[in-house]
Amino acid sequence: MRNSLIYSCLLLFSMAIIIQSCQNEDSITYKRYYVNGKGLYEKNCQNCHGSDGKGLGTLYPPLTDSTYLIANKKKLACIIRNGQSEQITINNVAYQGQMPGNNTLADIDIAQIIVYISNSFGNKQGHYDQTEVAQDLAACK
Repeated sequence: MRNSLIYSCLLLFSMAIIIQSCQNEDSITYKRYYVNGKGLYEKNCQNCHGSDGKGLGTLYPPLTDSTYLIANKKKLACIIRNGQSEQITINNVAYQGQMPGNNTLADIDIAQIIVYISNSFGNKQGHYDQTEVAQDLAACK
């Protein structure tokens, strides 16, 4: 009886290890980007856009509108790096505040922030890597 209990525990432990190791590299990379992006968001973006991504009245726009994020995904890296001064409209609300750019963030940092905001606050847009950020930044210069 005791031996069968030990073998059952070993079998369950072995199965757990096998299942854990079955995560593919893309899944691991996405999770790493997301977690790092959350920390970067908290440090660089949360003060204006809020911990819940809802923004601040008509001063700072929300990040909860996946329609706007999807339509402007190729511009997000440029907005984060260079800022934005033109008026934008989200959910029929005009936002005229100026967003300062952050030229100290590396491409990987920007990619991680984008993964976090585009997969949080009700958004589900998948992965976005630093290669895409580099391409988008080259296009906005």
